[in-house]
Amino acid sequence: MESLRKNDDFRNCYRRGKSYANRLLVLYVCENDRETNRIGISVSKKVGNSVIRHHVKRLIREGYRLHENMFNNGLDIAVVARMQAASAGYHEIESALLHLMKISGNIRKRKSEYDEKDTSGND
Repeated sequence: MESLRKNDDFRNCYRRGKSYANRLLVLYVCENDRETNRIGISVSKKVGNSVIRHHVKRLIREGYRLHENMFNNGLDIAVVARMQAASAGYHEIESALLHLMKISGNIRKRKSEYDEKDTSGND
């Protein structure tokens, strides 16, 4: 998992990307010219003290890491935590992240059960 690190990378994602929001998170997504995704997580001081901010960042990062294989490749993703994220648990953060990725259209289509079955007749 690569990270957005530089201020210019975040600014570029905010400017060129499309934004999606829910109660806990704001998601900015734009295409990059790479094979992999880069994710950047921003948690403002309004959310809480450093311990709370870092905890929220870890929850978001873990939610992304566990579902990374579901997402399209070649994206810069900036996630901004809202104040309500401070009191949210892991499952709420994970659900909010997946919801935003789904409405942004960046979740890969799953193969149907029929496609996964062996259709060659050699069982």
